[in-house]
Amino acid sequence: MTPSKTWICLICGWIYDEAAGSPAHGIAPHTAWEQVPASWTCPECGAGKEEFEMIEI
Repeated sequence: MTPSKTWICLICGWIYDEAAGSPAHGIAPHTAWEQVPASWTCPECGAGKEEFEMIEI
């Protein structure tokens, strides 16, 4: 298993952690960012995936 990554919304700062997923927003735990649908948007501000950047925490 590859290490999970963390992504941050550059608009509002909401964090997506691949290990945790976002079950409340339709993304199961251990879902790689590449597998998140292109149509998915930030649950806080509505920004698209292109507004997210990988970060190290």
